[in-house]
Amino acid sequence: MSFLAAGPTPYHAVANVAERLEKAGFRQVAETDAWDGTSGGRYVLRGGAIIAWYVPEGVAPHTPFHIIGAHTDSPNLRIKPRPDTGAHGWRQVAVEIYGGPLMNSWLDRDLGLAGRLTLRDGSSVLVDVDRPLLRVPQLAIHLDRSVSNEGLKLDKQRHLQPVWGLGDEVLDGDLISFLEQEAGLEAHSVAGWDLMTYPVEAPAYLGRDRELVAGPRMDNLLSVHAGAAALAAAATSGAPLTRIPVLAAFDHEENGSQSDTGADGPLLGSVLERSVFARGGTYEDRARALAGTVCLSSDTGHAVHPNYAERHDPTHHPRVNGGPILKVNVNNRYATDGSGRAVFAAACEKAGVPFQSFVSNNSMPCGTTIGPITAARHGIRTVDIGVAILSMHSARELCGADDPFLLANALTAFLEG
Repeated sequence: MSFLAAGPTPYHAVANVAERLEKAGFRQVAETDAWDGTSGGRYVLRGGAIIAWYVPEGVAPHTPFHIIGAHTDSPNLRIKPRPDTGAHGWRQVAVEIYGGPLMNSWLDRDLGLAGRLTLRDGSSVLVDVDRPLLRVPQLAIHLDRSVSNEGLKLDKQRHLQPVWGLGDEVLDGDLISFLEQEAGLEAHSVAGWDLMTYPVEAPAYLGRDRELVAGPRMDNLLSVHAGAAALAAAATSGAPLTRIPVLAAFDHEENGSQSDTGADGPLLGSVLERSVFARGGTYEDRARALAGTVCLSSDTGHAVHPNYAERHDPTHHPRVNGGPILKVNVNNRYATDGSGRAVFAAACEKAGVPFQSFVSNNSMPCGTTIGPITAARHGIRTVDIGVAILSMHSARELCGADDPFLLANALTAFLEG
């Protein structure tokens, strides 16, 4: 829950992962530096993505990798290049829709503002206004009686621009000037920005027996958290490792993964290759390592919804707190096959963790993940898994309180081989 709260943006999320890994003995390496082949934990940060790995003592250059894949981004409202706007005495902020959010869930919520500010010298700083700053006010039912009978219809351009104050004059540069002050920067020092809104309501236990957790960005910081915990555990357990454990948390999954920090970019392949070569390996060693590599692509999936059970496959009803799910689609929207199922089943058995299977209703389109992208781009055997939740892509999602723990244990067993 603290991890969710500390990660309002992908940039903050990866900084949080890096901090946790540093405490487990990992150190950051720069992509522009030469890498050595010594043992230990390392990580690379690039924008909203992090790749971290642990090299055990004495492993051969052709040693395969065990990879946990996840993504750091979530659907939200992001700030446009000219953010200052307004009308009829309201000062507003111009936003663009990122990914596929449930737009109605962003109405009438107190929103903060966070992200990355790039300075004129090329450096960047993180900023987080963690208090009610913006709000997208919904139209009163008295002004649209059809809402109660015909449903809410939102125009992405006209209806989702948040308000943040009063004033008849639009002042260009006002928002960025405000953020410079919030970040303790000199005026006019910011040259670029990657900013997004987020609900400031804290994650919370829910239910009579506190068996549920409600919070933002579970898709997919839940998997990032479990993966980071598993990697730290594998690196510090003292157990003999026959594979090189890796955490690959990418950005931009929600809009196709096609970026330098997305799963369809070169980042993961570059890190794996350089790790092999830094340990004295050859191209042949690289090919052997990847041929034996397995990736668990961990992303949230759909728990059976009590009010919409007909939307699910009638024989596959994953339940919250029932353990992680194995995601299957024969049309390769998920990368799981029978051999991958065996890998995941063995990890769950070793960890003493139950697991469930998820498949979409044949009449419904199936979502996808970084799994098929990873498998196709790198030739890596990939298995799609995750945790079953409700309200996916809402500003506030719902999971079982036990499931993140169960997922982290299964991932640890997988990394430990």
